[in-house]
Formats: sequence, C-alpha cells, structure tokens
Amino acid sequence: MTPTEQQSFTIDLGNNLFVRGDVHAPAEQTKRPVVIICHGFKGHKDWNFFPHTAHELAASGYYAVRFNFSCNGVDEEDFDELEKFAVNTYTRELQDLEALLQEAADQRLPYSDAFDMERVGIVGHSRGGATSIIFASEHPEVKAVVTWNGVADVDFLSGDLKQTIRSESVGYIANKRTNQDMPLKENLLDDIEANKERLDITTALKGMETPVHIVQGGADGEWLQEGAEKMEKTAAQHSLAIIEGGTHTFNAAHPLEHVPSELEQALQETTKVFDRRLAQRMP
Repeated sequence: MTPTEQQSFTIDLGNNLFVRGDVHAPAEQTKRPVVIICHGFKGHKDWNFFPHTAHELAASGYYAVRFNFSCNGVDEEDFDELEKFAVNTYTRELQDLEALLQEAADQRLPYSDAFDMERVGIVGHSRGGATSIIFASEHPEVKAVVTWNGVADVDFLSGDLKQTIRSESVGYIANKRTNQDMPLKENLLDDIEANKERLDITTALKGMETPVHIVQGGADGEWLQEGAEKMEKTAAQHSLAIIEGGTHTFNAAHPLEHVPSELEQALQETTKVFDRRLAQRMP
C-alpha cells in the first residue's frame, strides 16, 4: 500500500456549526492538486468508502479532503446531532463548501501550503453529487467534477413525506443501518422552493464549462440511472460511465472490510478524470 499521511481539522462557522474533516496527503508533499470529497444524504466522512477513497486519491498524488457538512447530523459518531440533520439544506451545504475552499486558499487546512488551488477537483456521492455540481457551476476554479450515483433533481423526497413535513412541521425517514428515524423539518423544502433556479441541476450542467463525469451503478435505483443519462445529455462536455452490477454504494458495505470490484472500477474512473483534468503539471 502506498504510504500516505492524514491530519484532521475543524472549521468553526459560528452558531455552533462546524465543518470537521481530514486531509489525506501524498507521500511526496510538493505542490499538487486538491480533491474535495462530498458525502451524501445520511452519509458522513467516516462512512463506508470515504476514508478508503481519500487514501486512494492521496496514493495517486492528490491532496484529498473528506469532511462532514455542518448539518449532516454527525459530531463524533453516527448521527448524534439529529437536530442539525433536521434543518440541513442545499444552501447550507454550499456555504460549507465555500468556507472549506476559503480555508484551503488561505492555507489554514493541514498541508494546505502545498495545495495547488488552480487545480481543484470535487467528487460527490448521491445527494453530494448534486451539491458538487451546483458548487462547481458557481466556482470556475473547480476544474473537474465527478459524481457517484448522483441525484439529477434536488427535490427527491416522496410526495407523502413532503406532505407530512408540511402538515406536521416534521417528518421522519428511516436509517436502516443505524435503526434511527431521522427528522426532516421544513427548512429543506423551503430552501428548494426559494432557490429553484440556483438549485436546478440541469440548468447548472448546461451553463458550466467544467466537465462533469457521471459514474453510475448499473444496479442502482432506476430513477438514478435515468437521471444519470439525463445529466449526460445536457451538454457535450459531460460524460457517463456505467459500473455494471454496481449498487448505490458500488457494492461496498459499512464498515468497509472488503473493497469490491465495482468500487475499484468507480475509483479508477474517478482517478482517470482527475489525472486528465488536474494532473497535467504534476511533478
């Protein structure tokens, strides 16, 4: 295994909100590109394949940043801050990414004195794919985007759940892994309605010059597969790779004890894109 290092960080956003993360550094810590890794809905930086993904990117010569969105519901362990999960929004996540990028640019993250901020990439899983696309569409300094089973529409909650949230001010979605009923309040619905244009993924994809590579599991949900094909067709610079037999987690389970071939393929697709888009001047 290629040697890498990692250090943790915390960004204090005020109002008891924090972005907590880890930077994985390559063995040769010269000036190199940076890749930001965004988890999805009911995900966090230590879940499933994220530590492994960050390590593999660092082993390939990148500074890899995995982190928790400030309202993802995790402080020290699985979903011990459900009151924050309940009020998370896309706008909040975009603000978190803005703060993270600024900390990197200001060299306040571990290893960031060696970050090449002209070569920034981002990879997002599931809902994190949507956030990644929107953020990159507003930040041309992000030169490469990869989504893993990313959603094509931010408004993906069921009609029944949204109706419950509106009528009772809170609804619940099951987390089968942790056996928790996770609360959702009206903040998310209000944010989507108030920012329809900004959060329209199709519009973002049509207008952005940065290419997006969509990595989609062939055994994932049908609506996600259809969404992946829809996203690819929005503009010629975007591309799609299907991982045959790949589930929503590319067949990986939490905790990650075995790296399935589908996850290896997703990582290969991802590294290939970053090598092409970010690594031209890598020593």
